[in-house]
Amino acid sequence: MQFQNFHKYTTKQTTLFLMLFFSFLLLFPMSSHSQKKYKVVLDAGHGGKDPGNLGNGFKEKYIALKVVQAVARELRNLNDIDVVLTRDKDVFIELHNRAKIANDEKADLFVSIHCDAFHRSDPHGAGTFVLGLRGNQGNFEIAKRENAVILLEDDYKQNYDYDPNSPESVIGLSVLQEENLDESLTLAGLIQNNFVEVKRYDRSVKQDNFLVLRETVMPSVLIELGFLTNKAEGKFLNSKDGQIKMAKSIAKAIEKYIKNLKLNTVQKVVEEVSVVKEASENNKQEVEKANQELTKQDNEKTVATVVKVPKIVTTPYLEFKVQVAASKKFIPTEPYNFKGLKNIEMKMIDEYYKYYYGSSSDFEGIKEALKEVKQAGHKGAFVVAFQDGVKIPLNQALKKQ
Repeated sequence: MQFQNFHKYTTKQTTLFLMLFFSFLLLFPMSSHSQKKYKVVLDAGHGGKDPGNLGNGFKEKYIALKVVQAVARELRNLNDIDVVLTRDKDVFIELHNRAKIANDEKADLFVSIHCDAFHRSDPHGAGTFVLGLRGNQGNFEIAKRENAVILLEDDYKQNYDYDPNSPESVIGLSVLQEENLDESLTLAGLIQNNFVEVKRYDRSVKQDNFLVLRETVMPSVLIELGFLTNKAEGKFLNSKDGQIKMAKSIAKAIEKYIKNLKLNTVQKVVEEVSVVKEASENNKQEVEKANQELTKQDNEKTVATVVKVPKIVTTPYLEFKVQVAASKKFIPTEPYNFKGLKNIEMKMIDEYYKYYYGSSSDFEGIKEALKEVKQAGHKGAFVVAFQDGVKIPLNQALKKQ
């Protein structure tokens, strides 16, 4: 009788221990992730001997700096964001050094801010660019103009194997940020949505090969606030009110982007712990059965064995695919839309239609599919990774191989 009472007592102890243990697992990771500081590098385009564009007598370098400083003030009010500026005064900084600052700081995000120009006065509106191979001729002219600043650098031929006036150079540049593309697109979309809310014409999210984005190793965007060559827009961007409105739009987008990052991270932790808790509930009958059998054994062994029963180890399923394209608009997965490639798969991720080719549980195995896709003409294709159907960073997946 005493032994049975003791057994009931130890079972209650074990149940309490498991509840406390899983609660600890659930809460501790959330706390550590929520306390993480995210570092954002803000880059004011041009500066010093490089005035940027001078449409209608406005100076891009001053407007970009004012907006960057206003964005920094907004973000520094948030406890979970650290802000670094590539320049906080009117000085010239070489393009590769702007990227180097972000890389050396191990930034989570890089945002470069500029003003646009055109040979006519009617174009207007704000646009956000992410890294990509050459798009249309209009995008190429913008990228060529922003990249041309390297000609002001003393040793640009040593720093870059690149001619800013050559379309072939832009086309031939390799995409070094391919695994950050999705995150860059997400931030760019948030920025554009906020610009629309402050009544700016939406020139949408575009891709092209800006050197300052190419050199960074984290999610990065380049913002064109508007056209100084449009007199009304130039006046708006040169005003304190206009600069504050644009700065708040950018800061709110960055804040939301980081909030979403944190929620996604915490959600994954919650899901993982929930699986363990669910498994322990499903095994309740096994635990009870084990307890009954253990009544004939010594008390010390009873406690040890009951704690071990709920432990379930699962191996996550890792899968590599080749991303062929990403679009805001749906594209039918027919071969004629993808240069003859068959069996294209579409997934909706972060409000974008993503198109994939091939599948392999091994990184080496997907390389053949990547080669096939590039031979078909999709030169900007790249490998992405999924774990249990959820997209994860490629470098994270490679560590699991």
